[in-house]
Amino acid sequence: MEQSPLARFAKSFSPPDLSIAPTTGLNATQVRTDILSGLTVALALVPEAVAFAFVAGLHPLVGLYAAFMVGLVTSVLGGRPGMISGATGALAVVMVHLVHEHGVEYLFATVILMGILQVVAGALRWGKFIRMVPHPVMLGFVNGLAIVIFLAQLTQFKDPSSATGAYLGGTTLWMMLALVGLTMAIIHYLPKFTTLIPAPLAGIGITAIVVIVFGINVPTVGDMASIKGTLPPFHWPFGEGEGIYGTALAPFTLETFYIILPYAVILAAIGLIESLLTLNLVGEMTGQRGGASQECMAQGAANVVTGMFGGMGGCAMIGQSMINVKSGGRTRIAGVVAALFLLSFILFASPLIERIPLAALVGVMFMVVIGTFAWNSLKIMRKVPFTDAFVIVLVTVVTVMEDLAVAVVVGVIVSALAYAWQNATRIHAKTEETPEGAKVYKVQGPLFFGSADGFVEMFDPENDPESVIVDFESSRVVDQSALQAIEAVAGKFEAAGKTVQLRHLSKDCHTLLTKAGHLMIDSDDDPDYEVAADYKVRTGILGGH
Repeated sequence: MEQSPLARFAKSFSPPDLSIAPTTGLNATQVRTDILSGLTVALALVPEAVAFAFVAGLHPLVGLYAAFMVGLVTSVLGGRPGMISGATGALAVVMVHLVHEHGVEYLFATVILMGILQVVAGALRWGKFIRMVPHPVMLGFVNGLAIVIFLAQLTQFKDPSSATGAYLGGTTLWMMLALVGLTMAIIHYLPKFTTLIPAPLAGIGITAIVVIVFGINVPTVGDMASIKGTLPPFHWPFGEGEGIYGTALAPFTLETFYIILPYAVILAAIGLIESLLTLNLVGEMTGQRGGASQECMAQGAANVVTGMFGGMGGCAMIGQSMINVKSGGRTRIAGVVAALFLLSFILFASPLIERIPLAALVGVMFMVVIGTFAWNSLKIMRKVPFTDAFVIVLVTVVTVMEDLAVAVVVGVIVSALAYAWQNATRIHAKTEETPEGAKVYKVQGPLFFGSADGFVEMFDPENDPESVIVDFESSRVVDQSALQAIEAVAGKFEAAGKTVQLRHLSKDCHTLLTKAGHLMIDSDDDPDYEVAADYKVRTGILGGH
């Protein structure tokens, strides 16, 4: 199977001797690689989870608990090994208003309902509809998400001691930029010498050692917030009294349901869209297929559990998934290990993790940006149809300006409308006359709502002979609008006292017309034949006359 340009480009950023094909079995080397990859992912998850919790106006542990629980459940049950899930910014921005207006307990209730909706979507196998996303939309998605990841890292350059959120300046800024560059250089060049340790993990470790040994004063993870905590406590958000964070529990009433339902629907949709698009991207890189409905179920189960244990919910994380895949993570072990390492950071290793410089983690994410952005899309913009190029740019811009769910929906709608218009303009007919004097219209192009008007305009009832044959051998009757168009044509010929005969309708077209009550079979041909059907539509039959 030939890989897409996106997959080939992504592959070029992977360590040279790590196979991009799916692992066929476990071995000691793969297990070691998955463990080290999981550790790298866990380190990258910490600042992301904390930052997204802050975006939603929540305690840092709410984000960390979500990253642990969502990551663990989806790694075990998810549709594709190699994917990493956790708290995400796309969900956090939707949660802000709910948390501000009603409190964190309503958020936990919303996350539970969100998970139930996702499980239902998986059970109904709605995940398969992700295949309706065109490739230009996919390119715009990864480009926009790469830009979003890049912009998100800029917040790490803010001065932690500044009450106004001012950015770093002077020597501190230059030192942080230098450390970011050091991390990126290690990630880029280390695989040329060895792949015994994932390059991102080496970059984080070496940069952290440099900062600690030389006492360089740059922002660290601990400057964002303390990550020390306990095991996530089981917590039912409904009832009376106060919850675990000192806010009122959500009453178990219809009023509460009406409050949380709109948020749950939006969060469920965003989470599934991001997860399924990430599933496709990881699948292109690892040569895997399927698993969409399973991923929906896994995301839903993870969010139900997370809502019951004080987490903010989550979905697939494309940045951390890219780190995992490009570090060699190919099995479910990597995701499970990442979640367990994250929990161990919270329980035992917070003093150590809090000393890691943010510059090292920013460097890792910048390399993710470089590897995620579909650079080849810039080269093909002048080679692909204008509509495809427009969709790539449109989805990229909307992803950055709004969110990826809106961007994907907009991209799919624009692509569908463009496709419909292109097919609508294809409808035409070649005409000829039979020895008996009948005029034959050989229709070419699909007959559907977009081309129905053009189909009607092709005929000339006033000047055509007494007998007209409409040959659909090179066409296809698609929908109710097509039936109405045929009715309109028959009605015009009836008014002129002439007859119409339909030929070469395919089985499904014949079935569609028969079910609608518009056809009477008047032919000795066996209707089971593929193309030998010759059906007459006489005046007074079509349109119920």
